[in-house]
Amino acid sequence: MKNYCVVPLLIIFISSALVSCSISNKTSPSKQLYNQPGTLFHRILVQLDNQATEAKVAALKNHSFGRVKTSNLVEKHANSIVELYEAGLLENYKTNDYVNADKVFKSKPELLELLIQLFPIDSYALLRKVQSVENLDQDLILTAIVSMNLDPTLVFDESASGLENSVTPLINSAGIVLYNQNEDSTNTVRFKKLNELQWRDGLSLVWEPVFGALSGSLVYLDEDTEYEVEIMVKSESDEQRYSFTFKTRANSPPIDPNKVYYLSEIYNGGQLNLEELDIYGSEDGYAKIIGDGPIIDAGDEFLSAVHIGRQSYVMLENLTIKGGKRYGIYSDRTHHIWIQGCDISEYGRKAGLYKNGKAYEGINSNSPINYDSGIYLEKTGVSVIEDCEIHDQNLSANHWGNGHPNGPNAILVWAYHPNEALRGQMIIRNNRLYGSDTNRFNDVIEGRQNSWRNGGFVRDSAIYGNYLAYANDDLIELDGGQRNVLFYNNELTQGYTGVSIVPNRLGPNYVFHNYIHDLGDERGSEWTAIKAGGLMSQPAGQNLILENYIYTNRNGLAASNFNGDNTFWVYMQNNVIITRKSGNTVGYCILDRQKYFKSKSINDLCYNESTMDARYEFNLDDVQENPNSDDMNYIEMLKNNSPTLLALTPTSIIPNFSKQNQIVSLEFSMSSRDLVSPVWQLNTEEIELTPFSRQFKYGETQIESGQALTLTGNNWMKSEIDVDITPDTELSLTLEVEGNPEIVGIGFETDNEVSSNRVIQFFGTQKWGVDAKDSFNEPTADITFPIGKYIQGHVNYIVFVLDYDVRKSRNDAKVTFSNIQLIPLN
Repeated sequence: MKNYCVVPLLIIFISSALVSCSISNKTSPSKQLYNQPGTLFHRILVQLDNQATEAKVAALKNHSFGRVKTSNLVEKHANSIVELYEAGLLENYKTNDYVNADKVFKSKPELLELLIQLFPIDSYALLRKVQSVENLDQDLILTAIVSMNLDPTLVFDESASGLENSVTPLINSAGIVLYNQNEDSTNTVRFKKLNELQWRDGLSLVWEPVFGALSGSLVYLDEDTEYEVEIMVKSESDEQRYSFTFKTRANSPPIDPNKVYYLSEIYNGGQLNLEELDIYGSEDGYAKIIGDGPIIDAGDEFLSAVHIGRQSYVMLENLTIKGGKRYGIYSDRTHHIWIQGCDISEYGRKAGLYKNGKAYEGINSNSPINYDSGIYLEKTGVSVIEDCEIHDQNLSANHWGNGHPNGPNAILVWAYHPNEALRGQMIIRNNRLYGSDTNRFNDVIEGRQNSWRNGGFVRDSAIYGNYLAYANDDLIELDGGQRNVLFYNNELTQGYTGVSIVPNRLGPNYVFHNYIHDLGDERGSEWTAIKAGGLMSQPAGQNLILENYIYTNRNGLAASNFNGDNTFWVYMQNNVIITRKSGNTVGYCILDRQKYFKSKSINDLCYNESTMDARYEFNLDDVQENPNSDDMNYIEMLKNNSPTLLALTPTSIIPNFSKQNQIVSLEFSMSSRDLVSPVWQLNTEEIELTPFSRQFKYGETQIESGQALTLTGNNWMKSEIDVDITPDTELSLTLEVEGNPEIVGIGFETDNEVSSNRVIQFFGTQKWGVDAKDSFNEPTADITFPIGKYIQGHVNYIVFVLDYDVRKSRNDAKVTFSNIQLIPLN
C-alpha cells in the first residue's frame, strides 16, 4: 500500500480477562536462558566446589555453551576463569565485597580485563565496586578500563557521584533520570498538570546498568504546560521520594520580528549559506527564513543546498529545496534548529560507475556513495524537523544481495553536540519521507556513529507521526544512544527492516503505537519489523516495545549480529504481530535464539497465517499470551480493521502509554462524525463558485443539492471560505468519479495562485499535489483524510479540481463532491 499519510490506529474495546495461555504445543521448545558468561561459568563451577582445579577447568572445556563467543572465552581463558572463581570473584557483584581483588589483580592485572568480559552488562557497576577496594592501585583499574574501551568517568567516585537527577522536557514528552540507584529497588511514578488536583499514573522507570540509574519517560503531554512529577523508590531498607516540576516546550519557537527574512529577498541562486549571510537568532527569538516562491536549486556545485553551518536558533519554513552534492540541508555542531514544511528532493551524488552492484562517484573513488541525505544534522542537538517532505533523491541504494546497503537517506542525525546540555533532544514529527519501488533509500532515517553511546539520537528525543517508506535496509535506525528515545505513531512500509535498535548502548527506548506493514526491499526480501541485538558486545540498554500493530511476511521481532552478538533485552506488551510465511527463521512473533533471562512478552497477540497458530523462539516461561490468541474471529477482526490496537482490561493497561483513556474520542471522531461539530462544511446554497487562477479551460459546474456539486470537463472552481485548519483537523467527504481524468482533488488556498502542496489529490493518472489516492476506492468512496498534517493555518478559498488536458470532444470526465466537512479531532 503506497499510502503517503500516517494511518491512525483504530482502537476497539472488547472486555476480556488477561490470563496466561499454554503455548508449549505451538512454539519451539525453550532453551537454556542466556545470562552473562560469568554467571553461566559460576553456575557450572559451584557444583564442583569439592573438586580439584583441573577438574573444574575440564568441566568448563567439556560443556556445550551453544554460543561461539562464550566457547571462545573458555578456550582461551579456562584456567583464568577458574582462578577468578576460586578467588570468589565470579559471585554476584551486588553481594560481592571483592576482598581478594587486591591480591589477585596486583599479581595478574589481566584478570581484571577478563572479569569485565565475563560481565559485560554489569561492567560499570562491577568496576565501581572494585574501585572501592582498599589498597588496590587505581592506575591498574584505569588501565583495564581504557583497554576495554570503557568510560573512566563512569567508574571513579568523583565523576560517577556528581551526576544530577533530571527531567528533560520536549514538546509532548519528558525524559526522567535518577542516578545512584539500586537495581533491586521498585518505583512508582505519578504526574499531573501543575494547576490540577488529580494525579495520573506513569509507567515505572527501568533499570539502566551503565550509569546505575533509573530512567523512563512521560508521553502524550500537552505542549507549553507546567507539570509536576513524583517518583517513589523503594528498596528493602529504604524509601525515597523524588519530586520535580517542569514545563513542556512550546509547539513553535519564539521568533525575533527583526530577523524574519523572505527567501526572495536574500537568495540569488546557488547555495543558501546562512553563515555567509550572518543569519542567526537567540534564545529569546529565532531568526526565520520563509519560502515565498523561489526554489533553492544548488545543483551539484555545493556540498549542500542550504548551509546552516554553526548558526543557531534558526527556523526554515516552507522552503522548496533541490540539489546539493551531498545534502539538501546541512548543519554542524550547532543547536536549536527548526525545519518546518520544507520540500527536499534531487539531492546527493550520482553514480559514476558501479562495482559489484554498488554505486561509486568515480573511477578513483575508494568507497561507495553513502550517507548523502536530504537533511544532515551533524553534532547538532535540541532541534525540530516537522511537516517536511523528502523524496526523489538522485541515487538508489544497493540491496543486501550486493552486500550491506550503501546509499542516500532522507534524514541523517548525529545529536552528539560538544556541549552535554545540548545533546540529543531531537524531534522529528509529521514528515513524509519516501522513495519509490525503483529509487530506494539506504535507511530512511539513519543515525551516525550508531555503535556509540553518544551516537544517533543520543538521548531524550522523539520521532512521531511520520510516514517512512522504501528502504533497502532499515526504515529507521535508533541504534546507539537510546536513553529515553521515543518512536511512536509512525507508519512504516517497504523496507528490509522496520525499526533497528541494534545496539542499544544505554536505554531505555520506547517503540509504541506504530503501524509496520508490508515490508520488503527492491527484491521483495525482508528480515523483521523490529531488529535488536548486541546486548553483550555493546551493553547495555532495555527496549520497551508496546502496543504496535505489525503485519508482515517474516518476523515481528528478531535479532541481528552486532560484533558477533545477537542477544537483546526487551519488554513487550499489548502488541499485535501477524506474519504470513513460515520457515526456519520465518514467521515468528519473537525470534530470540539467546533468550536473555530478563526479556518478557506480556499480552501480545501473535498469529502466523501459514501455521494458523503462534510462533515463538523465546523464553516461554516469560510469555503471557493474549487471551484471544486462539480466537479466530477476533484475529480476523484485527486483520480486517488494521491497524487495530488490542482490547485491554484494567490489568493490561500500560500507565500513560495505553490509549484506553482516548477510546471515546477516537471512536467518536471515526464512527460518529455526525455528532462532532465541524469547523466548516459544504453548503452549496451559501457559496459562490468562480474559476480558479488560470486553470479553468472548459466544462460545467452543477449544484446537485445543498451539500453536493458536480464538475465536468477541464474545470477548476473556487469559493471563498473563512476557516482555520489546525494540526488535528480531518477532512471528510464523499467522492464519485467517472472517466479517467488526470487530477481529481480539493485545494485549500490562501490566494488565487496554484500551490501543489495545498491540493489533496484523491484520484488521477498524474502524480500531483499531496498524494491521497489510497483514500479513494473508485468509483465512489467515503473518505477521511488527516488534512491538518499537510495544510495548516488560515484558508481563504476551497478549490474543486477536475483536470483533464484532452480535447473537449474526448473529455468524458465527471466528478461529484458531496458531504465535505472539516472536523476537529480535539
